[in-house]
Amino acid sequence: MRQRLDPTEQRLAAALLAAPRASWRTLGRCLGLSERTVLRRAAPLYADGTLRATVVRNPACFPALTPVALRVRCRPNRIGAVARALARRPDTVWVEILGGGDELGIVVFLDDPAARNTLLLRDLPATSAVDSWTAQNLLRVFPTAFEWTGGLLSDTEIASLRALRPQPIPGPPPAVDHDLLAALTADARSGYGELAAATGMTAATARRRLEALLRGQVIRVATELDLALLGVHAEALLWLTVPPGDLEHAGRTLSAHPSVRFAAATTGATNLLVAVAAADLTGLYAFLTDTLGTLGRSTSVETVPILTTVKRTGLMR
Repeated sequence: MRQRLDPTEQRLAAALLAAPRASWRTLGRCLGLSERTVLRRAAPLYADGTLRATVVRNPACFPALTPVALRVRCRPNRIGAVARALARRPDTVWVEILGGGDELGIVVFLDDPAARNTLLLRDLPATSAVDSWTAQNLLRVFPTAFEWTGGLLSDTEIASLRALRPQPIPGPPPAVDHDLLAALTADARSGYGELAAATGMTAATARRRLEALLRGQVIRVATELDLALLGVHAEALLWLTVPPGDLEHAGRTLSAHPSVRFAAATTGATNLLVAVAAADLTGLYAFLTDTLGTLGRSTSVETVPILTTVKRTGLMR
């Protein structure tokens, strides 16, 4: 992985966060670069693992899937081992070490009630390094935050990339081909020929099925990278308590903010989980005072810094 990106590489990475399967030609047209330059600058970022593309399932389209946000308190001298053990689970989407180094923030997509009970009633209690935990179901994820680009793209550039996304189609979601899903999870920028070879279908069929999954919002394509490469040096999770009548408005408003990379309504003592990415602590403070301070709808806010990321968008860091 790279330790730094130059300004052109940063803008390319930001564009690929907003449109993970955009072609080199489209990226060049959006950013004012030649297709050859985009290929020369972006392809090595995937080759060395600085950028990785994957897909994340939409729990609303998988009835048995239960998305849960966990806060796990651990013994500080064992937190790294616990974080890595949880990150190795195929059902964890993100695992982050928080606060003073004694707490983990986790989002896990549990396949069914039995998997939920196994994790909460057997696995966590049996782990001696774990002191306590809380679990909150994710009731609704606000998708606007998935367009986060770190402020590196203009509104016009973001709009041109947004236009690439397949328009949602009404009706029940299409059936999922699990071989196709597995191939996309491993590399969501695979060409249709590569997807065909991995699944045994034709390239035309792979394209048609992938487009149907995207239009039906069954899956979301995501780009994973270390946000510090984009100038982010202050990340935090915020747990907010919002009056129920204001929850939808608050979630939509915050998810559209350029510093918010994730926002979801939850069950539990707090009801809105927000992940914030800022350039520095001054930027984080400005978000708390200028954005949350003027929202006027939250009754309480707990802000916990993210120390390090172990897994994000389902990929080990």
